[in-house]
Amino acid sequence: MNIWIDLANSPQVLFFRPIISHLRSLGHELVITTRHYAQTVELADVFALNHTPLGGHGGRSRSRAVWSNWERSNELRRFVSGRKISMALSHNSYSQILAAWRMGIPAVTATDYEHNPLNHLAFRLATRVIVPQAFPQGMLQRFGAGSKKVRRYSGIKEQIYLQDFEPEKDYAARLGLPRDKVLVVLRPPADWTVYHPKRNKLMDRLMEFLSADPNTFVVFLPRIPDQRSMIDPWKGMNVWIPDSAVDGPNLIWAADLVISAGGTMNREAAVLGTPSYTIFAGRLAGVDEFLLNKGRMKVIQNVEDFPPLRRSGEKHDRLKGENLLSELTLMMLEAAQGSTGKH
Repeated sequence: MNIWIDLANSPQVLFFRPIISHLRSLGHELVITTRHYAQTVELADVFALNHTPLGGHGGRSRSRAVWSNWERSNELRRFVSGRKISMALSHNSYSQILAAWRMGIPAVTATDYEHNPLNHLAFRLATRVIVPQAFPQGMLQRFGAGSKKVRRYSGIKEQIYLQDFEPEKDYAARLGLPRDKVLVVLRPPADWTVYHPKRNKLMDRLMEFLSADPNTFVVFLPRIPDQRSMIDPWKGMNVWIPDSAVDGPNLIWAADLVISAGGTMNREAAVLGTPSYTIFAGRLAGVDEFLLNKGRMKVIQNVEDFPPLRRSGEKHDRLKGENLLSELTLMMLEAAQGSTGKH
């Protein structure tokens, strides 16, 4: 088949990297598009994915974000027109799903966050919806995904692409990070999204807490350029923003602890065995509850929950995910079998 994969966010590059390799090994042809958002394009270049960047992010304005998705959907339609695409594949790329639906192309979407209102669009327009076992059944029905459309895979998506991870020795030193301090990786919230509160005031208290400790060094990873200004009060102190995309898993492995107001980086830390704390102010996903119950993640709800700042020492055991790649890829391919889209 000729399969079109759209990568709309940085974690999706890591998620699809082994899937892309597996699909190619099975003889399928791939068309890969990316979006100018966070480190998506840079990471796709790092992994030599032979991709075409189209469209960008609308910024903090929600109305602009909706419009930019519509504009990008039109760009994607123009790009794939005439390519005889057999299937569109993404991790909830709304612009791709909309473009595929308008073109009559079978669309497969995977996702692991059940509280995003835009699931109403993605689940109804997609041919198949693939979710982890921890995804609540009621939320699938609420967003219009009937049982015939849904497939579930065991574990969580981060286990799939971290299965072959081998840490790079002295990665922190290559970045110039001090190894005599407690290394904290901090990811701010995507507070412009429809599923996140506008302002998480606890983030400021956390930054004050981290920067006040001379034995701590913070790697701050903004999602969009505007967020670089969040650390202005602490410039010149123990806070650093990388100038280019970093290798997330290697950075997480090198860190003593990870604090994120999102989901993917927390879950990567949980899978790799690095102490993981979520400061997400929205409703936690079922996959996060799964990790909380396993003791792999902790929640920060107030200043009393701030983590102890100490060297983590040896890592916890990794969460294994054998056979997940084959299991998930088969679910994706099955969706296009027997489909006859308007190519």
